Amino acid sequence: MPDIQSPIAFLRSQFFSIPPYPTKKYTGQTIIVTGSNAGLGLEASRHFVRLDAAKVILAVRNLEKGEAAKRSIEEATGRTGVVQVWQLDLAHYESVKHFAKRAQGLERLDILVENAGIVTFNFSMMEDNESSITTNVVSPILHSLLLLPKLRETGVKFNTLPRLVFVTSFVHWMTQFPEREEEKIFEALADEKKARMDDRYNLSKLLEMYAVQEIAEQITASSKKGKVVVNHSNPGWVVTEVMREWTGLKLFIFKVFRTILARSTEVGSRTTVNAAEGGEETHGQFLDDCTIGERSPLLQDKEVQKRVWSELAEKLENIQPGILQNL
Repeated sequence: MPDIQSPIAFLRSQFFSIPPYPTKKYTGQTIIVTGSNAGLGLEASRHFVRLDAAKVILAVRNLEKGEAAKRSIEEATGRTGVVQVWQLDLAHYESVKHFAKRAQGLERLDILVENAGIVTFNFSMMEDNESSITTNVVSPILHSLLLLPKLRETGVKFNTLPRLVFVTSFVHWMTQFPEREEEKIFEALADEKKARMDDRYNLSKLLEMYAVQEIAEQITASSKKGKVVVNHSNPGWVVTEVMREWTGLKLFIFKVFRTILARSTEVGSRTTVNAAEGGEETHGQFLDDCTIGERSPLLQDKEVQKRVWSELAEKLENIQPGILQNL
């Protein structure tokens, strides 16, 4: 069995730990939330608009669904002229770069929430990786580093503390990550013959979290002007439609357990909003139930983190030469 948190701790979290309802105001702030046409991203965006943000940008792959999400938020909050819908497809690097270039024209960027991701059990290639590695790991890190200068600029200009938030997961406990024994980790993950797709989502979250920790450490060590808090949060098991590939008995059993154990999407989204208001004490931290949480032994392995980052950094430089200078 892979390492995993105690089942008792998981059940205690799901049944008895209720994330606090967000009340902190975001007056005057500009916020970007990726993957915000549905699920956690939509509900977090609804909270940000309710809490008086000046501009909330829904970064979505499908503009039609994004517009529907915008209408839903406006109807629920009674606020218009706040939500904007911008296209962002994390499966394609050019889309990520185009979005970031457009965002450079914003007057300010106070909070960036990297929420978008996919769950797939079918192997397919997107860009130079298996699709979930591109969408859940490479592109969110690429996107965040491209926008990091705008976050820093905002902090200096308005004397604020911008936040870079990644929505990660407790499932990083659920992988043994055998691919770390390979000479080239990302090459191995792009080999269909070696792919363990039943574990791929869990592993993609672990890889993303290594990168988040590395980014936080390098920001801390940087001499650049403008502090930015970088953290990542666990929403718990939440009611979403991520298992849309499943059918039949497997889907039925999953839905039964989800009905019993999972939090509502709105309750889960509170953890994202909480991370977005986190102070300097949350920098580089994994937030679980809105407090600093326990990381898996693998996630605490600095040697593996450095290997993952070295390979990922090389990819990022190939996609956008000079991007690491943003750190």
